[in-house]
Amino acid sequence: MSPSDASPRTAAERAPVIPRITRMLAPYRTQMILVGVAVVVSAALTSVVPFLTRAVFDDALFRPDGGAPRLGLLAWLVGNMIAIPVVTAGIGITQNWLTATIGNSAMADLRGDLFAHLQKMELAFFTGTKTGVIQSRLANDVSGVRTVLTDTATTILQNSVTVIAAFVSMIILSWQLTILALVLMPVFVSVQVQVGRRRQRVARRTQESLSEMTAITEEALSVSGILLAKVFNRSESEVERYRGENRRQTRLQVQAAMTGRTFFAVVQTFFAVTPALVYLAAGIMLGSSSGTGLTAGTLVAFTTLQARLQMPLLQLMRVSLDVQTSLALFRRIFEYLDLEPAITERPGAVPLDRATMRGEVELRDVWFRYPEPRRLTEAPARDRFAADDPHGVPEAPEPRETGLAPVDADAPPAEPSWTLRGVSLHVEPGQLAAIVGPTGSGKTTTTYLIPRFYDVTDGSVRIDDHDVRDLTLGSLADAVGTVTQEPYLFHGTIRDNLAYARPDATFDEIVQAARDANIHDTIVSFSDGYETITGERGYRLSGGEKQRLAIARVLLMDPPVLILDEATSALDTETERLVQEALERATRGRTTIAIAHRLSTIRAADVIFGIEHGELVEQGTHDELLALGGLYARLYVEQLGGAEPTRPAAARRADLPV
Repeated sequence: MSPSDASPRTAAERAPVIPRITRMLAPYRTQMILVGVAVVVSAALTSVVPFLTRAVFDDALFRPDGGAPRLGLLAWLVGNMIAIPVVTAGIGITQNWLTATIGNSAMADLRGDLFAHLQKMELAFFTGTKTGVIQSRLANDVSGVRTVLTDTATTILQNSVTVIAAFVSMIILSWQLTILALVLMPVFVSVQVQVGRRRQRVARRTQESLSEMTAITEEALSVSGILLAKVFNRSESEVERYRGENRRQTRLQVQAAMTGRTFFAVVQTFFAVTPALVYLAAGIMLGSSSGTGLTAGTLVAFTTLQARLQMPLLQLMRVSLDVQTSLALFRRIFEYLDLEPAITERPGAVPLDRATMRGEVELRDVWFRYPEPRRLTEAPARDRFAADDPHGVPEAPEPRETGLAPVDADAPPAEPSWTLRGVSLHVEPGQLAAIVGPTGSGKTTTTYLIPRFYDVTDGSVRIDDHDVRDLTLGSLADAVGTVTQEPYLFHGTIRDNLAYARPDATFDEIVQAARDANIHDTIVSFSDGYETITGERGYRLSGGEKQRLAIARVLLMDPPVLILDEATSALDTETERLVQEALERATRGRTTIAIAHRLSTIRAADVIFGIEHGELVEQGTHDELLALGGLYARLYVEQLGGAEPTRPAAARRADLPV
């Protein structure tokens, strides 16, 4: 298999994670050095205690010459034995503060970088990925590595230094007893590696299940999800779907908690019985010539070191397993950070100057097909109405792919059909242009290409004779405003929703935009006026109110080019009149491209483009297109009644301007 054929999961697992984590911590190098110094000093001081203990027994209490205890020496030794824990405790407090600061700051950086990177991703990425999955990686996965960033690195360093110091001290005291005490360590390390690999697999499946739970929560507990469940009486099925995934998550959590427990029980048992074996070996050594130099103080100091060695070794083993688990989470996070946005600025991109911008829009022989959706593959999607698996969590085979993949990774991707085929249209500065056509003909897609929500497959989209791909993304976004059929309002005040277009706008400017959008009188009729909370996605407002707020927001932005995507559909007559008046004000002095199902709203358009099956089939004014008897005339007759023109399609295409 060629490198290009390698699955994203395989590539992700091969990617060096530790160097990336190290680079992530680079800004905190000074604090990390201080932590390292604190750890070394603390471990060194702790390692002195057993030697003080030996001196207490052999030199102060039980003198070799049989003399009385040396109380002065004893007091000095005891004083040091008391001072060392006090000093190390103070060092430990400082060390904990430094590690907490480093870890939480690094995690905040990681979370911020991930959010910023997701903001750069193209629209197609979000149409192919569940919102809950994205939220889970941003929240759960980043939180899952908190321990590694806050405690684990220090724990590894501290325990490693402690183990090394204790090991050296034990060798100094008795190399024979040291071999006995650590004889099985290579076996434990080998088993630990296998346990760590298994915990990585369990951790990955646990996070995938957690992502699915987050996605279910986001779908089912949103305003739209609750409304849908109530309309179709599916609340119980949604509850069971969540409970099923919750049970799966519980089983995985138990599996994760129990993985390696038997191993650690064996290790702890070994450490518990080793002192007894040491005493037996010491007795044998004292009864032979090899026991020369082995004193009671040496034996007490050795067993003290051995007991002190047990906890750091166990912590190192546990931490190493936690690190391997966290590496699986880091890989999931880095998968997102490694995604290259499909829409990027070209080198040398130029900004649009709004002061001199004319607002000319042109599509030149545009061909477009939607790309394969890019998403991160999680656990296989569980059927919304499937019963929960009662047989636990089997050891699932490794999925063929994670990372970016088509929805069906097992089947070869089918050649996507063209959404737009050789579309060429031209809108003069200041014109009101309308795009009409049946559902699915490519109208909205055409407008998506102008602000670069997608890039053309072939051909070009131009503003003021600049290819939009040669413009900076920021200036393009400022130059093109959009009012969609279903405007999005976040949960906040009306004032905040309006000011989102221009955070520096004054309140008077916000009010003027609302007046121009025919929504000011409605706003002030609310008890809280402009401080009224809109609710999730604006559900506390009517459709017409949300639409006029969206128009007011774009008016506050004041873009030279305005796109209206079916902005008056599904409104009652009175509301449509108010919205239409607002739109008339919005289109003054700027180039406007409107998509409309209600053809009565675009009679006054300067030019109307008819698109069918992704092709431009006609263009002209309202009267001209009615006279042609083509697509526009047919749609107009279907909406407003009257005799349908019967002019042949071939003749209509022949009249299309080139």
